[in-house]
Amino acid sequence: MFVGPQESLVVLLIILLLFGSSKVPEFARSLGKAKSEFKKGLDEEK
Repeated sequence: MFVGPQESLVVLLIILLLFGSSKVPEFARSLGKAKSEFKKGLDEEK
């Protein structure tokens, strides 16, 4: 299932409304760290 640009924009707007503009950068940083840790874990399995 592919998520298009319109769906991504809607999700981003909902996140912005729920968390407010001050929490969004912290949230994005946490997602980036989680993604890198996940990739590192996958690389260790190989």
